[in-house]
Amino acid sequence: MAKVTITQVKSTIDKPKNQKLTIQALGLGKISKSVTVELTPQIAGMVNKVQHLVEVKNI
Repeated sequence: MAKVTITQVKSTIDKPKNQKLTIQALGLGKISKSVTVELTPQIAGMVNKVQHLVEVKNI
């Protein structure tokens, strides 16, 4: 599987609870925090749900 770096670029203030929980499940929570993970279908779905809050880069 490919590895990707996910960086939070926007705040979760005034966002629905499910988006806040998705950000938390990805290991994010603060602006500019990044995580490197395997790009599985589950991760891709979570990123798709919060695509307006994060930036994804391939490694």
